Amino acid sequence: MNPRIAKVVRETKESRVSVELNLDGTGIINVETGVPFFDHMLSQLGKHSGFDLTVLTVGDVDVDSHHTVEDTSLAFGQALREALGDKAGIRRFGDATVPLDEVLVTAAVDLSGRPYLVHRQPEIVELIGTFDTTLGRHIWESIIAEARIALHIRVLEGRNAHHVFEAQFKAVARAFRDAVSRDGVAGIPSTKGTL
Repeated sequence: MNPRIAKVVRETKESRVSVELNLDGTGIINVETGVPFFDHMLSQLGKHSGFDLTVLTVGDVDVDSHHTVEDTSLAFGQALREALGDKAGIRRFGDATVPLDEVLVTAAVDLSGRPYLVHRQPEIVELIGTFDTTLGRHIWESIIAEARIALHIRVLEGRNAHHVFEAQFKAVARAFRDAVSRDGVAGIPSTKGTL
């Protein structure tokens, strides 16, 4: 079987991002974006998906964290798409429901080749430390745009903003883990013959 590994470098006037992703890893994580809470969330994504994930970003965080978070998310989505290759032999669909104290989140993914996001969460505070929580939906929009996947996230219960974010990343990670797994069925999992 071919290794499912990708390395993506994304460079703009606002940031320089390097992402290395191994879908068949063991959850080895090295994340440094200059945005500590985002580092924590990406670490959850890598660990709970079982991916090996290295993310190194230098961005204009002196302005704010928007460009750094957006460009890193776009690069991660591209790396996911590239690591999946033609998607032959994968399950394609994955879902997970994850509790974190008072929070309950369900996530479902289709590695369909078509970007689509449904994201539902309750109103939460605008800042977690210095992290702008309005970037939450934008992280997922950016990932799915480059990964070309359909992703549904629903926060069914929750109050604490940190928990609301963290449970989303863990649920998406577990859904990814399921969707990228090889199920032993040969070929592309689509009647179209392509994803």
